[in-house]
Amino acid sequence: MKYAPLVASILLGLLFVTFAILVLFNLIPAQEFPKDTPIFHFMAAFGPTGHMKFVKVFELLGGILLLVPQTRNLGLLCLGPIILNILAFHHFVAGDGIFNPILIVISLLALYLLWSERTAWAGLLR
Repeated sequence: MKYAPLVASILLGLLFVTFAILVLFNLIPAQEFPKDTPIFHFMAAFGPTGHMKFVKVFELLGGILLLVPQTRNLGLLCLGPIILNILAFHHFVAGDGIFNPILIVISLLALYLLWSERTAWAGLLR
């Protein structure tokens, strides 16, 4: 069990690094959304502002920080709000719920890493 947090942080870190690189360097085509849907309006609002690039830079930074065991907590700190926003987007905007398998994996890996590092985070609750 002593390698489980390392494996979880590598999986979560590589997941976020991979998707951030794919979007930041335009390695995948932009997805087209049906007109007059909440997703279309959401992406139309965020696309031109550069907000998604900003989020992807923090995903890349958080993923890289997760890959280094000494900076794992800082990576979780960067990725925590992003994970919450991903869950909120899927629940409120996309309407497909938070029970998508990849969302469950991301959430469980992040929660496990928070639990495994709970002594480091305990100072926030005192």
